Amino acid sequence: MTEKKKLNLSTRIFIGMILGAVTGWIIAATGNAEWTRIWLVDGLFRVLGQVFVSLLQMLVVPLVFVSLVCGSSSLSDPKMLGRVGGKTVALYLLTTGIAVSLALAAAAIFQPGVGANPVSAEARAISEATPFTQVIIDMVPKNPVSAMAEAQMLPIIVFSVLLGIAITLSGSRGERIASWFQDMNHVIMRLVTVVMRFAPYGVFALLAILAATSDVADFLAVGKYVALVFAVLFLHALVVYPTLLTTLGRLNPKTFLWKMRAAMMFAFSTASSNATIPVTLETVEKRLGVSNRIASFTVPLGATINMDGTAIMQGIATGFIAQYYGVDLTLGQYLMVVVMVILASIGTAGVPSVGLVVLAGVLTQVGLPAEGIAMILGIDRLLDMTRTAVNITGDAMVSTVVARSEGELDIEAFNDPAAGESYEEKALETGEAPAA
Repeated sequence: MTEKKKLNLSTRIFIGMILGAVTGWIIAATGNAEWTRIWLVDGLFRVLGQVFVSLLQMLVVPLVFVSLVCGSSSLSDPKMLGRVGGKTVALYLLTTGIAVSLALAAAAIFQPGVGANPVSAEARAISEATPFTQVIIDMVPKNPVSAMAEAQMLPIIVFSVLLGIAITLSGSRGERIASWFQDMNHVIMRLVTVVMRFAPYGVFALLAILAATSDVADFLAVGKYVALVFAVLFLHALVVYPTLLTTLGRLNPKTFLWKMRAAMMFAFSTASSNATIPVTLETVEKRLGVSNRIASFTVPLGATINMDGTAIMQGIATGFIAQYYGVDLTLGQYLMVVVMVILASIGTAGVPSVGLVVLAGVLTQVGLPAEGIAMILGIDRLLDMTRTAVNITGDAMVSTVVARSEGELDIEAFNDPAAGESYEEKALETGEAPAA
């Protein structure tokens, strides 16, 4: 008698998303009674969701630090890091420029703000974005331990790379330290696998909370804006990224997108590029075949400076708010928006709704009232979740293209549909017990 075939992780996550959304809608449809709000939405679901997000965030700093040290210390030629870094940053800035340009063009063509009548919303305090010059200064950590404690990704990246290079230049003593980091990297990746087993339940809880607390009136009031943001996000993820992957990497975009589905769902549920780093890194290395030397640098860097989805939101939101207030933006102002979004993305943290902080600065620079952000606050969460999925897809695409250009991509692994599936996951899918 054959054993019943188990569902793979991606399928279980997808089922969790659907069940969570349906559960939340049922709660909302029944009037969001006090007991459901206290015991389920603000109780059980919030605990499950926040614990899951905390587990992911717990992994970020040790994973990025150890993985980057391993990657940079394994380079036989330290000059390769400069070459890889140059390609990576150039590609990230290119995709961000394309994203914000598409967004501004879409806003100018479809004019979502003309005739809009958003529901009133209380403006909330939006802190000012960090000046670009200060971002450059803060890249070098005064105290690496403090940077790790506060999860400041750029300083962590700089310190990890410098430590890895120092290990490479330290001869036999460095080899012993490098061996320890390699072992630690294996242990942390195993911890990632353990945490992933809780993913379907965490995703269920997060989606249930979103569906139960979303205000449909907000979406209807700014429906044209929401639809346009979604359309451009999907265009960027399903057309721009595959085109760059095919043109620059000569790789099959269908294979790429299929293997990214689990990471996309994680990013969607958490709305945080940083929290998704463990999943993105494992997917890029194990599923797509990118070497650790490349992925350990490109993925954490992408979670920090690659904000294509956020750039799309900011571009369309700027056009929406300008049209709502009856302000005609000049070509110079449009160009200013493009430049500001590209530069601001370098210092934007990969945490939920951080794009609103940058948007406030963009609006101020082009003479629009920052209070206009209040019109889109109510619907930003779902859009934030979607644009985060786009962001991490861009991280993986750039990582794959850079690895391909450096001869650091395992083509067989990329083309193998089963590549990167864990030993335990294969056993779950086939229904066969792993051999002793």
